Amino acid sequence: MPVIHPQTYAKFKPIFLNALKTRTEPGASRTEMMHAIIHQLKDASYTRDDAEDIRPYIELFLEEVQNGTIEPFPKGPYLAGLEPTPNPVFAPFQKDLFTPKPQEKAPAEQALIDQLIAATKLYDSSEAIEALFSFTINLREFAPFNAMLLHIQKPGLTHAATAHDWWHRFGRVPKKGTRPLLVLRTKGPVDFVFDILDTEGRDVPVDAFVFPTFGDLSDNRFSEFMRAVAKERIDLVVLDSGDGQAGWIRLLAESKAKTGKNVYQLAYNRNHAAPTRFVTVAHELAHLYLGHLGSDAGRRVPDRRDTPHALMEVEAEMVAYLVAMRNGLKPRSESYLANYKGAFEDLNLYAVTRAANAVETAMGIASHKLWNEKS
Repeated sequence: MPVIHPQTYAKFKPIFLNALKTRTEPGASRTEMMHAIIHQLKDASYTRDDAEDIRPYIELFLEEVQNGTIEPFPKGPYLAGLEPTPNPVFAPFQKDLFTPKPQEKAPAEQALIDQLIAATKLYDSSEAIEALFSFTINLREFAPFNAMLLHIQKPGLTHAATAHDWWHRFGRVPKKGTRPLLVLRTKGPVDFVFDILDTEGRDVPVDAFVFPTFGDLSDNRFSEFMRAVAKERIDLVVLDSGDGQAGWIRLLAESKAKTGKNVYQLAYNRNHAAPTRFVTVAHELAHLYLGHLGSDAGRRVPDRRDTPHALMEVEAEMVAYLVAMRNGLKPRSESYLANYKGAFEDLNLYAVTRAANAVETAMGIASHKLWNEKS
């Protein structure tokens, strides 16, 4: 489930177009067009591995050809910059297909969290990461990032709430001399919460912290989530593809306003079951909020395009896993930690948990929204 970079796609589109013009005829099948492009790349000294890296861009190009967005055999003059040449010369394929912008300075909160994690070596093993994720999945009343903050402060915690919520919802108050725990407020700086064991008063109902899930996600419920995503300046594309094509995301247009939101296009395969589509969308949204497509001032997303590709996919899969598991789905991604081979010094837990917050918000399932609905 790759990221589609506009600069990379713009680079390869003339190559793909030239392949169709010189190696196929009008009415060619998708398979014939695919073979023509691969042969064109081979003749231009691209290797088989290169072709696999480029494949997502080929798939997008063929989608646009099939839906009429691109016309390989126009009747009029060719579009500027897309004219076929009899003996085209192409630059060698590079793994880094664009020049990343300098990394934006991390906000103060990230610097503090990163320093704390590094100093204490809290999450330097797969077991530690799994414990954190299990904690974050179970603590559904808090956003993933706040759940991480609580895990750092008190890993044995089961339930927590503000003093206001403990009193007004459950008739309980913090015990005298108890120490509060720090979390970030939704629309403010910080808030203080208290472990259930540090409060006293009326008994708490058994289901007080149980949130509804959608284990067997229905098509109608999935459509609700997509309507929420579409409101976030994200153009949704429904693919009619085989099982091997899950989805992709790309930047469509940067905001002209300095603090505005960019416009993106996100595709998912309609032939997959609703739970699989949900995980695909969460994964692709994660790429956006992790900064893999560049900075987005309106969404407070930093530019992290210099993240290695393999790590991009691990981070996005971690976010999708967290979001899915917190909502009762079981994605087929439990082995992602094993595939990471213990390189936890490169993992940005701040970015992962922050992105999980943003994905839940974009899909209309943010923890604070569900918490308020319960009251």
